[in-house]
Amino acid sequence: MRDVTDLPAPHRRSFLKYTGALGAAAALSSSLAACSSGPQSTNDTGGGKGGKDATLTAVIGYGNDGSWDPTQTASAFSMAANHHIYEGLLDTDPISREPYAALATEVPSDLTGTSWTFTLRPGATFHDGRPVTADDVVFVFDRILDPNTQTLAKGFFESWLKEVRRVDASTVELILKFPFPDGLSRLTLAKVMPRHVFSRPGAWDDAIKGKAVGSGPYRQTAHHPKSNTTFEAFAGYNGPRPPAFKRMNWLTIVDAAPRVAKISGASAGAQIADNIPYANIEQLKKGGMSVQGGAGMNNLFLMFNTRHKPFDDVRVRQALRYAVDTGKMVEVALRGHGRPSSSFLNEGNPAHRPAKTVYGYDPEKAKKLLKAAGVSGLKVDILAVNVSWIVDCLPTIKASWDAIGVETTLSPQETTAVFTKMDQKQDYQVVAAASNPNQFGLDADLIMHYNYGPQNLWMRYARWADDPVARRLFKDMDLATREPDPDRKKAMIQDYVDVVAEQAVLYPVVHNELMTAWDPGRLSGIRAQPYPGINLLQAKWA
Repeated sequence: MRDVTDLPAPHRRSFLKYTGALGAAAALSSSLAACSSGPQSTNDTGGGKGGKDATLTAVIGYGNDGSWDPTQTASAFSMAANHHIYEGLLDTDPISREPYAALATEVPSDLTGTSWTFTLRPGATFHDGRPVTADDVVFVFDRILDPNTQTLAKGFFESWLKEVRRVDASTVELILKFPFPDGLSRLTLAKVMPRHVFSRPGAWDDAIKGKAVGSGPYRQTAHHPKSNTTFEAFAGYNGPRPPAFKRMNWLTIVDAAPRVAKISGASAGAQIADNIPYANIEQLKKGGMSVQGGAGMNNLFLMFNTRHKPFDDVRVRQALRYAVDTGKMVEVALRGHGRPSSSFLNEGNPAHRPAKTVYGYDPEKAKKLLKAAGVSGLKVDILAVNVSWIVDCLPTIKASWDAIGVETTLSPQETTAVFTKMDQKQDYQVVAAASNPNQFGLDADLIMHYNYGPQNLWMRYARWADDPVARRLFKDMDLATREPDPDRKKAMIQDYVDVVAEQAVLYPVVHNELMTAWDPGRLSGIRAQPYPGINLLQAKWA
């Protein structure tokens, strides 16, 4: 959960490394020359009335300096960009999350068996002009399923997918360990990458740094970490969602004030921005902007270091959760655009039910739990990401904990700095960050495994995976994954979510709404996402 929303990616610090290049072969040589880590290139912002050939400029409220490797990243910026650069066999609609045929020619209709066969789209080519083949598909899945390679994507596939086989040059077969219909929508998380590019020595490190060569409607043309990334329409694209913009320039502006300034006023330099602060909604609307929100899994979570006493005691973790005045946080920091968590899952999730342990604001109960745990004079430093809305929420946590006698200090830092400390196994007490597993999908099995599991990076951050309660939890989660009956599976998930709530190791404080703003006089077809980033695959000039 990285900027999390740029979330760090539960898998490797590769997620947090920096970026730089693209392309392969002579066809991309000019693009390679354009990539650098130098100052941003924002002269052509598309802010004028330049017609259909103008550059669309977007403002993203998360960093573009996370990993760009599609098998690794949980970066909000990188994931959003990769959906425009790469394709899966199937991709999913950004709002309904229904799968549609992308590189494959059709969506399988029979999901009761343990074999799915896909034929590749005739004429599909990568951005360097080379054809997409079955070997490229197998190459990516082999990396994801490789027992000796730890990737974020592995957690989405290894429990149910046995292998991917080449049938012929344009056909692949997926062999499942057991029938798993939910896996269909997960195929968008396995972006097909060219084997001839990424099998070269050092190529995966290049992917982390920003090298991006896909078959999607846009190709990356320049990349400036901490500044901007540019794209242009791929002339060779023959898929279902053709590019509507000749060029795109995505700016990364994490600080709220300059992000809003870039899209507002008579001299606005951008047509669309995500992560709009709640305090600026009315201002933007009065200026003629459309501002819409999406409610989903986006959340502020607290993660405890369970090997740093007294956070190994569940009563202490629970006490600090009961102490947070979540009602005030929603009212003041979120301006009403959120609600206190009643489960790990947000209330709109199909598998949601209120957990048996709901952390309503109860400072007296918090004091009693601390006393029962024998804890007094506790001092806590909260290591937090500097995502703007998280920073707005932190004072409520501090005031709430100070009020029960827990002396609290706040240490907001860049997301990459926070999770570099986690990767380096530095000591910490509590982390406050943002997360939205809806970046990966809606099914509860995926969401929970993203955060909890014996090999999960989040659990390594929390130092909890070896706890006896954790080991039992992981077994129950795996049993639910394999359960064929949908109703029974849902009940099993709800039961183990109760355990996650009770333990409060890594758990949401509030779920909030994410706001997107755009110029309706310039853009049409925009749909606000309930997860970070933007999707412009069905947008066009107005």
